[in-house]
Amino acid sequence: MNYSILQFLGLLGAVGLFLYGMKVMSEGLQKAAGDRLRNILSAMTRNRFTGTITGFFITALIQSSSASTVMVVSFVNAGLMTLAQSMAVIMGANVGTTFTAWVIALFGFKVDISAFALPLIGLAVPLLFSSKSRTKSIGEFTIGFAFLFMGLDMISKYVPDLQTNPEMFAFLQRYASMGFGSVLIFCAVGLLVTMVIQSSAATFAITLIMCSKGWIDFPLACALVLGSNIGTTITPLLASMSGNVAAKRTAMGHLLFNLLGTIWVLAIFYPFVDLNSWITEEIGQGDPNALYRYVTDLKVSHPDLYNSVFASSLPTADGDVLSTRTMITQLQVSVSFGLSIFHTVFNLINLSIMIWFTKLYVKIVEILVPAKHQGDDEFQLKFITGGLLSASELNISQAEKEIHVFAERVARMLPMAKELINTKEGSDEFNRIYSRLEKYEEISDRMEIEIANYLNRCAEGRLSNESKRTIAAMLSIDSEIESIADCALGVGKILLRKQQAGVQFNDEIHANIETMFQYVDKAITNMILLLKNLEHNQESAIIVSYNCEREINNLRNQLRTNNISNINQHHYEYQSGIYYMDIISTLEKMGDYIINVVDIVKDEFRSKQVV
Repeated sequence: MNYSILQFLGLLGAVGLFLYGMKVMSEGLQKAAGDRLRNILSAMTRNRFTGTITGFFITALIQSSSASTVMVVSFVNAGLMTLAQSMAVIMGANVGTTFTAWVIALFGFKVDISAFALPLIGLAVPLLFSSKSRTKSIGEFTIGFAFLFMGLDMISKYVPDLQTNPEMFAFLQRYASMGFGSVLIFCAVGLLVTMVIQSSAATFAITLIMCSKGWIDFPLACALVLGSNIGTTITPLLASMSGNVAAKRTAMGHLLFNLLGTIWVLAIFYPFVDLNSWITEEIGQGDPNALYRYVTDLKVSHPDLYNSVFASSLPTADGDVLSTRTMITQLQVSVSFGLSIFHTVFNLINLSIMIWFTKLYVKIVEILVPAKHQGDDEFQLKFITGGLLSASELNISQAEKEIHVFAERVARMLPMAKELINTKEGSDEFNRIYSRLEKYEEISDRMEIEIANYLNRCAEGRLSNESKRTIAAMLSIDSEIESIADCALGVGKILLRKQQAGVQFNDEIHANIETMFQYVDKAITNMILLLKNLEHNQESAIIVSYNCEREINNLRNQLRTNNISNINQHHYEYQSGIYYMDIISTLEKMGDYIINVVDIVKDEFRSKQVV
């Protein structure tokens, strides 16, 4: 097989067209669907059964379990889907991939969607000139869809053609008579071939060719198909490398699902193959083992005829060659049905067992792929990464999740500041807590910049007016949260100045500061609750926030008034009162930043719900 540099460059171009098509299609879909996309995904994956059905139909539609699982990994990375939801979709995708095998078995070919690519572009181009943004987005989606399948079609043309060069696999004949060892070898071959050509359907076709030439029998063909199930997991694993921990866990879950299924099938391999042979015969499709016996006998008894049959596919008038080819074609149908049944029964049994252990499955994946940093003192964005999708609409969802994580991290600074007040000044414990508080504030500065830069990059894409307003609101929230972190560190800085001045607080001051901390803590907890689900927050939670703000302001005013009286009555020194009021004012200012966030949520995100 000759493979030129020009063909390799053609392959790179085909991959480029495929990736560009995916980008345009993703952006068009997300701009057309907007905020509805998350609701659609949520409805489709409401429980493990609807998630499984979703995975099945998506994979059956696009005829690629690798593509559908890469989409799932993308959605998990964007925070649109939970790990448990993704497991159900992946399980369904594994059953959906058998649809392609049945298409090959029934019709002998895959539906050539690329044939409709140019007509689709012709229909979509006028939509780009529409005055309606949503219509333009639908046009972009359609053109991206066409480019995607044009790219796939070109990749299949430029990839090294293993399917029409099966002689590359002829050497495997020497490993076909090693008993169960052969099963393991051919399972590994199926895995490697599928990894290389990124298509279990192509591996299926190569397996049929190898069977028709008498190189392998039906059980070894089943072993190849079994290995190809694991090979399809490589694409999502590679895609998850640039994703977050949740994306990596999703890809690992896909691998684990197929790996565990393969292990139990290998444990009962020969009885399981016999079961599928029996099913194939019972539905009237003949014995899938007959092809291997027929071709092997032909090779031994009539070697010249065997060579004539397989030497060339050119037309011939030889009656023996024609009748032999006809017989082989008929027997190929039995093998094709047998392999399709094997693939389907394997995945159905695997699904029916695994679907009941989804929660356990999630726990196992979380153990296998632990978070890189267990501590909170490391700077690590949880949802914003290089990502798998470059579409702005989905990136907004990632940023929403990240802002919630940012707020949670900043909220941890409040108990630190409180603990600092009750720790002996100048002690090692005081210095340790202050250093940690300082480190958290540095992390908050970096997170604010990263989130803001990310949102600005999102704003560079073509967005709906609603999405532009959302980004502006999120930038404001990002800034207000960082100001909350500044206030928390500000309490620590006041305590350092107090320590240098040699000032002490009495029990009354400590009790009043404790009360103010409780009010602020209640306010920040409620703010985080609102940020957790920005677009579906409750009116009652907003009312609670305003009540908290009033309580904080009233307490500040009360303590400020009492402070003058307490100094005059010599409850504490004037300097103590100064530092005490500085801390109260700083905490009250923190409450102002919290209510600013609540105002933005009420004005920008509550209004979207009303609409």
